[in-house]
Amino acid sequence: MTSYTGTINFYNSWKEVKNEQANLGSDTFKVLLATSSYTPNASTHTVLADITNEVSGNGYARQTLTIVTSAQTGGTYTFDVSDPVFTASGGSIVARYWVIYDDTTTSPTDALVCYGLIDSTPADVTTTDSNTLTLNINASGLFTEA
Repeated sequence: MTSYTGTINFYNSWKEVKNEQANLGSDTFKVLLATSSYTPNASTHTVLADITNEVSGNGYARQTLTIVTSAQTGGTYTFDVSDPVFTASGGSIVARYWVIYDDTTTSPTDALVCYGLIDSTPADVTTTDSNTLTLNINASGLFTEA
């Protein structure tokens, strides 16, 4: 089992979508993996269609995130999701980036939320056949706002 935690980077457009369209408590959020050929751009990438070079094959599939917490306590809002797990099958999964998007939004369709490197070196991460890659979400939540 390979497990990684990295720095989170929000797409600029997410700030508006989050405040005007998204429902963090009920929307469906998904995470995908991208290869080293993807070049993230927080300023110009706004929707899922802007993501190029998504990983494919060898058991790879986008993962639906389970919302653990979407609530405000004492003036601090916390949004937390379960740690997504990818399992290689029939070969290796090789990835460099993870990307979270809101699969529920329709205008824009599938709004991008955030992305990060799996390995902060940066380097490709290889998950070999029948092994798993777990993206560890910060224990304090994917993000908090005070």
